[in-house]
Amino acid sequence: MPPAAPGAPPLVLLVAVTAVGPLALNIFMPSMPALPAVFDTDYGTVQLTLSLYLIATAISQLFYGPISDRYGRRPVLLTGLVLFLLGSLIGYLATSIEVLILGRIVQAVGGCAGLVLGRAIVRDVYDRDKSASMIAYVTGAMVVAPMVGPAIGGFLDAQVGWRSSFLLLIGVGGVVLAFTVLILRETHTERHGRNGLRSMAASYPSLLRRPLFDVYAAQTAFNSAAFFSFLGGAPFVVVELMGRTSQEYGLWFALASIGYMSGNFFAGRLSERLGVNRMLVLGTTISLIGGLMLTGVMLADALLLPTLFGCMLVMAFGNGVSIPNGLAGAVSVDPGRAGAASGLAGFAQMGTGALASTITGAWLAHTPSAWPMVLMMVGSAGIAVLVAWTAWAMTAGDRAGADRAGEGSAAE
Repeated sequence: MPPAAPGAPPLVLLVAVTAVGPLALNIFMPSMPALPAVFDTDYGTVQLTLSLYLIATAISQLFYGPISDRYGRRPVLLTGLVLFLLGSLIGYLATSIEVLILGRIVQAVGGCAGLVLGRAIVRDVYDRDKSASMIAYVTGAMVVAPMVGPAIGGFLDAQVGWRSSFLLLIGVGGVVLAFTVLILRETHTERHGRNGLRSMAASYPSLLRRPLFDVYAAQTAFNSAAFFSFLGGAPFVVVELMGRTSQEYGLWFALASIGYMSGNFFAGRLSERLGVNRMLVLGTTISLIGGLMLTGVMLADALLLPTLFGCMLVMAFGNGVSIPNGLAGAVSVDPGRAGAASGLAGFAQMGTGALASTITGAWLAHTPSAWPMVLMMVGSAGIAVLVAWTAWAMTAGDRAGADRAGEGSAAE
């Protein structure tokens, strides 16, 4: 991992604040199949602990971005980490599925602060193509947390019980909060003038009027939807349809995380050299290949843990290549609104992911087959490829027109 720029916070801190939300998302999933019996409810209700977590993460990002543009990254991030601790405590103490869902929502609202502000902080101190590399390094390193999360969650669920994962998250969140207080300095120092309340309200319409921002955000959203379709369906497929244990799911899920992390580091090495849009086309194409491989596995009736997670490794590698570049492109369209752009792109990413996860879970509940999950994955990856090529075509036109859109529109 390269050294930080002068004035930039240590990358290890950015990794930590970005990782707490994904860790909370993934460490809990192995416990989900057993919770209907614990709370005397159905799997569709338990599925809300995942889908509402994603929805809360998506909506919260709309607020964190422009508020941090106005008041600074540090105070907003600290507030989010405190909320994360509160939500983890509610989840640990929950005695009903309704309270557990509430805890997950609060946990998500707090944890997503790191997702938004980690990207915004990177953009505060690096230019567009360099920020793509740095975002890739940050997400590549932080994916270690969700990589080991399902394995740890599965182990804790089997050996201690589902509450223990919330206790672990309280400890991790407390450590991250303490180091953030001690180490993080404000990186967004030019907040006068345009960052008043009126400008905060105008940030999103301004961004949405920029077609290139819309394309970058859409690419990230649909590529993420392929991954979240897997997250929403794989625990049910592995435990209920394949008859394997939650602990096995957690261990095999490490393959997907390794694939995503490898793609992130690949992007970190090449994004600055090749540029955002070439990396988008490359990454989305690899993801689609992974989805088509899984389709072939289903047609051959060869769905096993190695084939399922092996195909997901390929798709996750492609996501790891393309998603950091899509986010870097989105937050560079208007650098003065990097926080708002990060929040809006994150909203599109998590909102689309939540929708895909919910549809996959509901579809699986009525279809005793893995096909709903596979079709959602392939469909989302296919759309992401089309959008990536659209970004390529749009920026090629800008270059042919002598960069008419200027630096503010982030044309190459």
